[in-house]
Amino acid sequence: MAEGKVTKADIIDAIYQKKGISRKDIKTVVDSFLDEIKNSLIGNHIIELRGFGTFEIRIRKGRQKARNPKTGDPVSVNSHGVALFRSGKELKQDVWNINSANNAQDSNVHDSEI
Repeated sequence: MAEGKVTKADIIDAIYQKKGISRKDIKTVVDSFLDEIKNSLIGNHIIELRGFGTFEIRIRKGRQKARNPKTGDPVSVNSHGVALFRSGKELKQDVWNINSANNAQDSNVHDSEI
């Protein structure tokens, strides 16, 4: 997988390498999973994946005093839904020390180069 960004294709490939299921079957399952999340959000349902997180829709209030960032012209923005993700307890714990772990690895690399 490429560093920094992981695509749907990267996820499908990782599952293929771990499980040996055909890429076509994995793609079908991943696409179906994402479609179910999308359709549930459109239906204003909350999706809770224990240990991972929660997806939900929040309504942002409209405003009259917004500006188009490109032109600077004033525009009005209607109320609209936005997708929100809140990480679950296990995911929070798993990613809590990522920066310090990366810094420790970086310092080990620099120490060996000197």
